[in-house]
Amino acid sequence: MERRFSVSRSGSRNKINQANDEREKTTMNTTLTAIIVTTCLLGAVLFRLHLRRFISAQYLSADVKDSVKLAMGLVATMAALLLGLLVSSAKGSYDTVRSQVIEMATKITLLDRMLVVYGPEAAEARVRFRAVMEEEVQRMWPADASTPIQLSPNPQAGNAFYVAIQSLSPQDETQRSLKIQAASFAVELAQLRALQLAQSAPSISKPLLIVVVFWLVVIFLSFSLLAPPNAIATLSMLVSSLSVSGAIFLILELDRPFGGVMRISSEPMLHTLSQLAK
Repeated sequence: MERRFSVSRSGSRNKINQANDEREKTTMNTTLTAIIVTTCLLGAVLFRLHLRRFISAQYLSADVKDSVKLAMGLVATMAALLLGLLVSSAKGSYDTVRSQVIEMATKITLLDRMLVVYGPEAAEARVRFRAVMEEEVQRMWPADASTPIQLSPNPQAGNAFYVAIQSLSPQDETQRSLKIQAASFAVELAQLRALQLAQSAPSISKPLLIVVVFWLVVIFLSFSLLAPPNAIATLSMLVSSLSVSGAIFLILELDRPFGGVMRISSEPMLHTLSQLAK
């Protein structure tokens, strides 16, 4: 039985390590994806310089241009709708995780106040609680930028803190009520951490992103062919492609709230930790 439990525990650790590796790969792929999208859009704009040599003037008549503009207008509308859908999905996921962090900070403060009101008997539990929270903040927001983010909680430390709460022996009705509420808050904090771990998977659909990028390449290639062959027109198309690539980069960054340039601020948790030290 003991051997079976140790095997199960080692298997769980391997799964957690695999999940952390997958998140690191996702972080690397975000920058790589943005570079690929930028390259595709810029290439579509610059490719027209070579493509126009092989297109005769009859294929660039006014009627042809009007037909192409009409067709590309439809594609541009669909691309704008899908881009809006991606922004909405990424922003919704980002706001959800940010709300969870603020809720965690609030519950941590309230739980610590409960232990203080409980009395000196809860001093050991409070010390354990402070150590657990400091470790969690370090795992989610490492001080060293090269250290990988670990969204998976430390179950051993969490279990030890919960056992410390359950080991309290209430002397009156007030302490009994505080013990029940403290145990409930500890479970809710564990649920929030489990939610954050479950929601760490990317919410942006890869096929959807590929379709949007393909449409954008078609749009920029078509508009570049119709644009007059001068520096101003080429520069405007290049700036537009960079702007769209920047929008996609921000979408990908919003989809990983604990990493990148759009990472959620650790200020609520750091402020809470400073309160726990008092």
